[in-house]
Amino acid sequence: MRRLYIVMYDISHPKRLRKVFKIMRGFGDRIQLSVFRAELTPKERIQMMMKINPVIHHNEDQVLMIPIGPAGGEIEKEIEALGRPYEPCPHGAVVV
Repeated sequence: MRRLYIVMYDISHPKRLRKVFKIMRGFGDRIQLSVFRAELTPKERIQMMMKINPVIHHNEDQVLMIPIGPAGGEIEKEIEALGRPYEPCPHGAVVV
């Protein structure tokens, strides 16, 4: 079962920041500069953490993962935004 996470990071060095950004692009959708929305299985969450862990400096950087419920659940519809509206990513199959 996929769960929805809000992943945010504060990385103090530009080189590590770019690396974390590139890793996160593979796991979620960017919703703000250092904030991603990610639908992850438990295995994918661990894979993401294993990729980020060696990149960050644990005394200087921080990555937060906030679970907000099952992917496609009702909680995402309750997210409020000031300024540009929050637009949940569509679910379902993508035809290429």
